[in-house]
Amino acid sequence: MYAIVRCGGRQEKASVDDVLTVDKLAGDVGSSVTLPAVLVVDDDNVVSDPAALGRYEITAEILGAASGPKINMVLYKNKTGYRRRLGHRQKYTQVRITGISDGKTDGSKASASKASASKASASKASASKASHSAGKKG
Repeated sequence: MYAIVRCGGRQEKASVDDVLTVDKLAGDVGSSVTLPAVLVVDDDNVVSDPAALGRYEITAEILGAASGPKINMVLYKNKTGYRRRLGHRQKYTQVRITGISDGKTDGSKASASKASASKASASKASASKASHSAGKKG
C-alpha cells in the first residue's frame, strides 16, 4: 500500500516505513505529525476521488532536521564596483511514515449518519414546502 501526498509544493510517494525529506515541519524529534493533501492511494485498487481521499490519513514520526545543498549567488554590476555574495541553504525535516489509515472509525460513521439524517430532514422539508405551495395554487 502506498500513497502520493503533497507536502511543501512537491509530491512524494509514501509507504509505511519510508523515510521522506519534506519542507520544515513544526514539532520535536519523535513527535507524530499528520501529512496533509493525500492525492492518490493504492490499496489493491487505486483511489483518486477527492471525496474518498478525504478520509485517508498519513501519519509520520519526525526523525530530525536536515539541510539542503548550499546555493551560492554572486551579484555584480559592471563599471560601478557593485559586488555582493549571497548564500542560501533550505531547511528540511526527515520523517518516517508510520501508517496509512483509511479513517474507518466509529466517529466517521457517526458523522456520516448525521450527514445523511440532515439530508433526509432537508428533503422532507423541501417536499413539505412543495406540497404546501401546490395546495395554495388549487
